[in-house]
Amino acid sequence: MNADCAGLPEWVAWLAQDADGAWWGYQVEPLEYHRGWYENETGRCICVARGEPNGKWVGTLRKIR
Repeated sequence: MNADCAGLPEWVAWLAQDADGAWWGYQVEPLEYHRGWYENETGRCICVARGEPNGKWVGTLRKIR
């Protein structure tokens, strides 16, 4: 995922990719589950891009703001 976050909603503070390749933006730090991330009913999330499946998806979680 491109590091440029200019097109993301202002509330997105975290980015992470699921194993299927989808990139998600989260308002609060997401929690890990067996093949991706979830917001745990706290804050908002939005799918921001689709990529190739990634076997190393766990290492993609990044705080951006």
